[in-house]
Amino acid sequence: MKIGLYFGSFNPIHTGHCIIAHHMATHTDLDQVWLVVSPQNPFKPAASLLNEYHRLHLVKTAIEGVDCLKASDIEFHLPRPSYTIDTLTYLEEKFPRYQFALIMGSDGLQNLHKWKNADTLVKNHDLYIYPRPGFEADSGLSDRIRVVKAPLLDISATEIRKQIRLGKDIHFLVPDRVREEIEKNAYYR
Repeated sequence: MKIGLYFGSFNPIHTGHCIIAHHMATHTDLDQVWLVVSPQNPFKPAASLLNEYHRLHLVKTAIEGVDCLKASDIEFHLPRPSYTIDTLTYLEEKFPRYQFALIMGSDGLQNLHKWKNADTLVKNHDLYIYPRPGFEADSGLSDRIRVVKAPLLDISATEIRKQIRLGKDIHFLVPDRVREEIEKNAYYR
């Protein structure tokens, strides 16, 4: 089975994340996409994050009933901050029959050289890249890079958090059940 790993803080998960994950699972050779909730991204300050278990719950809520998508807490059990190469090594040991690939935006691809063991990542794993405005998706770096035209929405989790703090309506920016959970629990206020 070929699994696409879509890493993110998902702070909160929004409609754009869901569309990309579903598109990758249904329009590529990936059998499933796992949305890997990162408890601490080495490039982001931890203080701005909602509790990881709340974020995981929101991801599970967003994708409930969609069989080709799965929420993963695998990085909750690994040393922090989370490095993709370490997570992949762990997953390959735990699931030796699965083949793992990475899903990322073209903005992430441009920063890949800053990642721990980036050369090993690209050498050993397929990368599924969705174009993001202002960031060219260059598949010429490796024959393991696949640029996938996915529907894009210019939605920012940072902007969603800001709108919540301002008391603004976030309908359509996040799945309805996620919005209901955010409102019920007063997340990001």
